[in-house]
Amino acid sequence: MTRNPEQQLDYVSSRMEILDCINRIARGVDRLDREIFRTGYHADAVLDFGTHIGNPEAHMDFFFHLHATMQKAHAHTICNHTCEIDGDLAHAETYFIFASENVSGTPTSVAGGRYVDRFERRDGRWAIALRKCVTTWNLTPDSEVTKQIAAAFALVGTNSRDRNDLSYQRPSVVTAERTAAIVQG
Repeated sequence: MTRNPEQQLDYVSSRMEILDCINRIARGVDRLDREIFRTGYHADAVLDFGTHIGNPEAHMDFFFHLHATMQKAHAHTICNHTCEIDGDLAHAETYFIFASENVSGTPTSVAGGRYVDRFERRDGRWAIALRKCVTTWNLTPDSEVTKQIAAAFALVGTNSRDRNDLSYQRPSVVTAERTAAIVQG
């Protein structure tokens, strides 16, 4: 695609803003810092993590409590990142590795997955309007909890190694069945 200098500057700036947003969210979760976490989402965003679906506030209530009580430490490492920008709409797919030192049970959990995000630029600000999270692998020993989490993440959408994967869905949406499960916090 040929871009004029102004379009190229907007594209590069947008890509950096979007990746910075993803990194801030990971930092906000790992520091249990609600203020930083909020900067990555529009207030009306929908987050679908299988185990939980809701707006950013409901998500923080659920996951910040879970991380604070079930883990001594945890880290979300951001990996490969792709992004398609079309005007004020962008679709991004970002791989992550999650590791935690657990309070009880299995001492350490390690898993990997992807964030499939729909970004929107509103009033000049890029932020997530929809985030879907899926795990793609898990090194944690097989347990009932692991099975339950895997089943919940399967509700988010098709996780496959071909074009049926949820990352190809345009526009990225939450199904009516999932929308009915939204917790408005």
